[in-house]
Amino acid sequence: MSQTAPRDPPRRLVAVGLAASFLLAGFLFTVLLYAGVTGRLSGDAPPDIVASAAIQAGCSLLAFGVLTWAMGLRAARLSPVDLRWVPGGGRGFPKGLGFGALPALVIMVLGVLTAGAAWSADGGTATEWFSNLTGLLALLGPAALAEEVIFRGLPLVVLARALGRWPAVVGLAVLFGAAHLFNPEITVIGLVNIVLAGVFLGLVFYLPGGLWTATGAHLGWNLTLASLAAPVSGLPLPVPGLDYAPGGPLWLTGGPFGPEGGVLATGVLLAAIGVVARVLAKEAQA
Repeated sequence: MSQTAPRDPPRRLVAVGLAASFLLAGFLFTVLLYAGVTGRLSGDAPPDIVASAAIQAGCSLLAFGVLTWAMGLRAARLSPVDLRWVPGGGRGFPKGLGFGALPALVIMVLGVLTAGAAWSADGGTATEWFSNLTGLLALLGPAALAEEVIFRGLPLVVLARALGRWPAVVGLAVLFGAAHLFNPEITVIGLVNIVLAGVFLGLVFYLPGGLWTATGAHLGWNLTLASLAAPVSGLPLPVPGLDYAPGGPLWLTGGPFGPEGGVLATGVLLAAIGVVARVLAKEAQA
């Protein structure tokens, strides 16, 4: 049996209903958890943007993790292999880090070569930079895993079996983009690029290692941008020792939204999608 094939492939309507119920219930539970944790129900002031993102990631991971167990493992009778949690996760995660870090690094280099992007020292030390990297991992790691569980987990598995891989990957990538619609400094190009990133991650999900390879790629992308002092999807994450100037024009570099908001990222993401698609095509022919 294929690793991605559920034991009883659902009909299209059932698959769409299951995916929609999973997403709607998960987002509702996440909002309620977030409100409870931050005290918003009692009228307290919201946390700052970084703390808010960390709390949201934790709430999302808890809510969608429980739903994956209840709706995927129990109700739909999918196995961990069906959901692409195993096998090969331990090997897939570090490979995924490279899959995500490389295109992000290429975008940053292209920014230097074509748009005048540059870094300057801000007085921090190398020790502070490495210490901050640990904090970035603690923030970005759970966020990457949560978003992969949401958009490349149960919904992708059931929709791909009912509708086909490409419609499922693209459809969920559009929803992935919509989930970032209210990010700080969002632009049309940035929104398109997040959808393309969703397609890239959806295809990476089908490489050996499954969910863990996709999570590694997601984290590798975000961590590379953040460690080089660039905003991540509009979220500014100050880094000791470095200040990043994106250069211009904005449509090319992404400006305050970060490298994901520019045409440079569009080209690199399209190339990355093409590479992973070719790898998957060769695997299918083998």
